[in-house]
Amino acid sequence: MIEIRPPTLAALMAAAAIASGILTGTASGESIAAASDWVDGFNNKARLIAGVASRNGANDALFAGVEIVMPAGWKTYWRAPGEAGGIPPEFDWSGSENLDAATVLYPAPHRLPDKAGDSIGYKDRVVFPVAVAAKDASKPVRLNLKAVYGVCKDICIPAEADIVLNIPADAGASEDLDLALVKIPGVPDAAKDPVLAAWRVDGRDVKAKLIFEVTDAGGAGGDAFADVADGTFLPLPKKVSEGESSATYEIDLSDGVDFASLKGKTVRVTLTGTKGQSETTIRIE
Repeated sequence: MIEIRPPTLAALMAAAAIASGILTGTASGESIAAASDWVDGFNNKARLIAGVASRNGANDALFAGVEIVMPAGWKTYWRAPGEAGGIPPEFDWSGSENLDAATVLYPAPHRLPDKAGDSIGYKDRVVFPVAVAAKDASKPVRLNLKAVYGVCKDICIPAEADIVLNIPADAGASEDLDLALVKIPGVPDAAKDPVLAAWRVDGRDVKAKLIFEVTDAGGAGGDAFADVADGTFLPLPKKVSEGESSATYEIDLSDGVDFASLKGKTVRVTLTGTKGQSETTIRIE
């Protein structure tokens, strides 16, 4: 005879946690990562994931991730959408609880040409890692995200997603976030990442150009992007020469840019290569 027993309290609690998008641990007490339910939108779906992860070999820390998945051929945008226009993502965490800070990190983007010109962003799937700082690390963090972003193929469609995720205080490791953090540009490792070796402004009149000299131990085939934190428009860098392990890019500052408005501002230079990526800041004087 097979004895049928009612579910234990622990099993019922685990099932309830999974149903609500909150993962708090296994029956043995081992903590695991967390994930919300998917929020479906027009030709995209989005969710939050969270867990402990490591960036650039640093000590493990708590991260979340905004994951967006789109059908093949669809795209969404980087923090600067490019010359063809687009909707840069916005992330509002103001409804969260026990959250001191949420810092969104942007994976190395791609140049995406189409009939309207070049845009900057991601196709098919992207995870934006989020460095999470709790007010009280001994207590759970409740993330309440209101995200606005664009999804585009032939035309661009504004998308919105309201997502809630409770992150337990003992959240475990997240392999997805470890992989996502590898794609975040940072201080370059010259052995594999592209490096901004030098930069200059040629001319300071109506024909001014911003020049980047890049070296890349990974070889040819990389790209360069630049943006200003306050949203000041910059045209896309144009690759004007390329060698086996070096390239030169220029930004035409006479193309819709008030050069005087750039003085004193910090420009983020993001470089992508065949083996890595990097990000460096420069100040225009």
